[in-house]
Amino acid sequence: MKLLRYGMSATGASGGNEKPGMLDDTGVLRDLSGMVDDIAGETLLPENIERLRKIDPASLPEVAGNPRLGPCVGQVGKFICIGLNYADHAKEAGLNVPPEPIIFAKANSAICGANDDVVIPRNSVKTDWEVELGVVIGKPAKYVDEKSALDHVAGYCVINDISEREFQIERSGQWIKGKSCDTFGPIGPWLVTPDEVGDPQNLDLWLEVDGNRYQNGNTRTMVYGVAFLIHYLSQFFTLHPGDIISTGTPPGVGMGQKPEPIYLRSGQKMKLGVEKLGVQTQNLVADF
Repeated sequence: MKLLRYGMSATGASGGNEKPGMLDDTGVLRDLSGMVDDIAGETLLPENIERLRKIDPASLPEVAGNPRLGPCVGQVGKFICIGLNYADHAKEAGLNVPPEPIIFAKANSAICGANDDVVIPRNSVKTDWEVELGVVIGKPAKYVDEKSALDHVAGYCVINDISEREFQIERSGQWIKGKSCDTFGPIGPWLVTPDEVGDPQNLDLWLEVDGNRYQNGNTRTMVYGVAFLIHYLSQFFTLHPGDIISTGTPPGVGMGQKPEPIYLRSGQKMKLGVEKLGVQTQNLVADF
């Protein structure tokens, strides 16, 4: 099942006025607003996901036209990211594989729709790309064991963990300021339930800029897999429905290009995807 949120937002790209929807097997967008208020919070609990699964998509109103797709999850509580979670990416960054997962956060105000414009912030000289597998929590997780961790997943999605490397690395302090600029967290286009995804540790993921393929990877090369990450994070704080875990990126980021790094510029276009989870397309614009 593919769940999504569509329509324009009254409060900007980060959300606030989207309607819940479902993509049927023929690719037609169906309106779910008569069934649930949002793809968020309690809607993501296992029993409510199962209730939605039993709905015949043909019984839902068809959404006309080609509306904007908002972030596939609303009312996000925590946006948690994992750093250096692919050994080959750590190598290209010149860093050691961490003995435990590196955890940082993106500000929720960075969240935007999968195809919204990405704004290069003022004074940026090193805006970079990172295709990632996103994990959306559907059942509260506290002190869960690794064996049962995937039972707490509502679904998976594509995330572009856009990063300003100078802000992140060269300006001292924590990574969050280089990861949290407005529009630096495109999520979607849809939330895909686990039954359609299968093994989250065997998904191809890729990213292109202006048609040039820079990232080609597979989640099998993660240092710490999805189940372990949920287990690990739940030892420190409770994961709630709607929390998002962005699980790290494979090699091929702009910072790691040889002989010189390559960074994003206004006027360029990114296209990225994760197997079974859809594709994002974003135009780069300057924040004047």
